[in-house]
Amino acid sequence: MNTQEVANKWQQMCQSGKNLECIQELYADNVVSKEMPGVPHGEVVSGKKEVFEKSKQWLEDVVEFHSSEISNPVIANNHFSSKMSFDVTFKSRGRQQMEEVCVFEVQDGKIVNEQFFYSM
Repeated sequence: MNTQEVANKWQQMCQSGKNLECIQELYADNVVSKEMPGVPHGEVVSGKKEVFEKSKQWLEDVVEFHSSEISNPVIANNHFSSKMSFDVTFKSRGRQQMEEVCVFEVQDGKIVNEQFFYSM
């Protein structure tokens, strides 16, 4: 898959609530995930299994998604970005509105880097 195809599949899977399946299908074994400083599950996580576990922990903390929106991906060579907005109630911290910009790098049809920029 090229970058556009990976981006479209990523968006489709995330909008369908298949976030963990997305990691299994679209992420490289050596993927690196970067979060904003101070996040409880680690600012930098390396490896597909570790990124999967980080995402699983985040999802397990969710009580309810009140709303969510994922923009169409913007492609630039082997990178794509998307804006995500959520209104979520968490077990650990209550209800929050979140906006984030996600940036992904694709190599050989797999996501090799992801980085999230957000406010809460």
